[in-house]
Amino acid sequence: MAKALAVKTQLFEYDEAVRNSYPVFCGVDEAGRGPLAGDVYAAAVVLPPDVVIPGLDDSKKLTEKRREALYDEIIAKASACCIAAATVEEIEQLNILQAAMLAMTRAVSGLDIPVQCVLIDGNRLPRMNLPMQAVIHGDATSASIAAASVLAKVARDRYMLALDQQYPEYGFCKHKGYGTKAHYEALAAHGISPVHRRSFLKNLT
Repeated sequence: MAKALAVKTQLFEYDEAVRNSYPVFCGVDEAGRGPLAGDVYAAAVVLPPDVVIPGLDDSKKLTEKRREALYDEIIAKASACCIAAATVEEIEQLNILQAAMLAMTRAVSGLDIPVQCVLIDGNRLPRMNLPMQAVIHGDATSASIAAASVLAKVARDRYMLALDQQYPEYGFCKHKGYGTKAHYEALAAHGISPVHRRSFLKNLT
């Protein structure tokens, strides 16, 4: 018999407290600010009242297998959700912070229901004409932000697996674009690809 997954009740209690002031709100998080290659992703999630998602937590604390399972459950249980990205070209044009903010804005704009408030993981807020709250360590504090962290992480990992099919010489399937020793060795051997962030690799250009 499979072991039952624990419900991290404090995540949902935090959201219930927010819901007292804003009955319909979303949590937002991004994935992929640090890698040397690929787009940056963000997700926005609206969870209904009294929802329960066993095992939900900060995506960084979860295994890949658990994130994949949660991805489907979050999409099934969410009142609304949207995953968006900002491209490598936009990262180069704007800088990575502003590109991440752009991806977050796109994710919120893509929700198919209006929200009254946006909870953003971290200490920076994008520009939106909505009430917003920055929540430091939000993916370990709010269920909605944790859910968004899972969707963004899984979606970006899948995108990097697709890039691996186009550029197998870089090993994106293993490091997802992060600056590992193997990744730098591949860059030294093969040069910078069109999906690399040149501003992150100034020492190689």
